[in-house]
Amino acid sequence: MLKSEILNAPLLGALATCGHTDTVVIADCGLPIPEGPVVIDLALVRGLPSFEQVLDVLARNMVIEHSTLAAEAKDGPVLQLCTSRGLEPGFISHEELKAELPAAKIIIRTGESTPYANVILHCGVAF
Repeated sequence: MLKSEILNAPLLGALATCGHTDTVVIADCGLPIPEGPVVIDLALVRGLPSFEQVLDVLARNMVIEHSTLAAEAKDGPVLQLCTSRGLEPGFISHEELKAELPAAKIIIRTGESTPYANVILHCGVAF
C-alpha cells in the first residue's frame, strides 16, 4: 500500500508516469479537452472539486518547476491562488494555452466554473 494523500488511483498512477518537463493541466469544467493527453475527470458538480482544492493537493505532491496561466487570468483569483502557493506563473493568451493542451501529459478536469481557472504545471525534479 502506498503512503500518499492522493486517493484517486487513476490520478496517482498518471502522476507516477510524469518526468522532468512533462506538463499537468488543472482545467476548469469548461475548458475544451483535446484527444491525446490522459484525462482525469474529477468534476462532480459545478464547483466541486474546486481549482483551489486540486491545486493544493498537487502543489504538495509534485515538484513544480514553473507554471503557466492565461493572460486573461491576471485580474482574477487564479493568479492569487497560484502565487500564494509559491507558483509565480508565466503568461500566454488563453488561445495559446488551449493550443498547448495536446502536448500535456495529464489534464485534470475540476468542477471549477470561475473564468480562466486553468493552469499548466511544468514538472521539475526532486534533485
